[in-house]
Amino acid sequence: MMALRDTLGAGGPLAVLPERPAPRAMVPEQPAPRAMVPEQPAPRAMVPEQPAPRAMVPEQPAPRAMVPEQPAPPGGPLPPVRVRAARPAKSAFAVEAARHTTALLGIGHVGTRYATDVVLQFQAELAVAHAAVSAELPAGWAEANGFVGVATRVTSHREFLLRPDLGRRLSDASLAAIRTRCERGIDVQLIVADGLSAVACAATGKPLHDAVVQACAARGLRVGTPVAARFARVWLEDEIGQATGAKVAMILLGERPGLGTGDGMSAYVVHDPKLGKTDGDRNMISNIHARGIPPDEAAARLAALAVAMIEQQTSGVALDLGRIGEVAGGRGYRAPQIRQQLVGH
Repeated sequence: MMALRDTLGAGGPLAVLPERPAPRAMVPEQPAPRAMVPEQPAPRAMVPEQPAPRAMVPEQPAPRAMVPEQPAPPGGPLPPVRVRAARPAKSAFAVEAARHTTALLGIGHVGTRYATDVVLQFQAELAVAHAAVSAELPAGWAEANGFVGVATRVTSHREFLLRPDLGRRLSDASLAAIRTRCERGIDVQLIVADGLSAVACAATGKPLHDAVVQACAARGLRVGTPVAARFARVWLEDEIGQATGAKVAMILLGERPGLGTGDGMSAYVVHDPKLGKTDGDRNMISNIHARGIPPDEAAARLAALAVAMIEQQTSGVALDLGRIGEVAGGRGYRAPQIRQQLVGH
């Protein structure tokens, strides 16, 4: 108290000192907030501007010759002008050559294409070939023509086309019929078969068989019991010839059709027939039909082949054809032929 009195003065009133505010805590100065700047993407590499793709323009054909415009007739406008390419005339050589073959020769062209009548003829002849392959030999044809009818292991025409191996072997019943009904130990065993053209077999099979029998008899050969096979292939002659003990087996069957020749026959001949023979063991003659080798001429050649096989005890590539000699009705001048037109002009 004394110290306070001495300080303020003796007996004087106490001085009122103004209240001093409490000291404020020191807050460090905050920096001013920075303005928000959106993040900039990384700069893209500069790509040179590509030119717009050009539209593909189809190649334009060469300009056609201008046809002068025709004045319109009093009755109305003219029809449009049509340019027709002239068909070139056939050469004399092509015409003469075509008369000696059934092949298509000297057919010419119109521009870069065949003429319409040539195309239609080709399609018609192809249809003939298809019809021949799809035809079937009637079930009773063999018996009706005096043959012993046999069947292969084929059960349908479709299977016959898809399974050639089944057409080379007899069914069990047919093999038994051959062994019981056919003559054995003969010189030549003939078999008539449909092959790939039942049309040819039905039309030419019987006449060709009879012609071969006569030609063989004329050369002193003994022919066995006539046999006709349905759904048959070439190698079927091996099994039939082996079953009859023939020296030579000969199968006459419809051949694979060509253009417009669905009626052709082929003949395959083999010496000492037995299972296991190959195509190299056989000799054959094809195109036996009216426009190819006539049946009578083919029969003479087949009989000569059979004689040569028995004399030489072989067939196929080993057979010396030069020792056969001249065959009556051999190859000579062929009379001119005219190809049958199946469509009109």
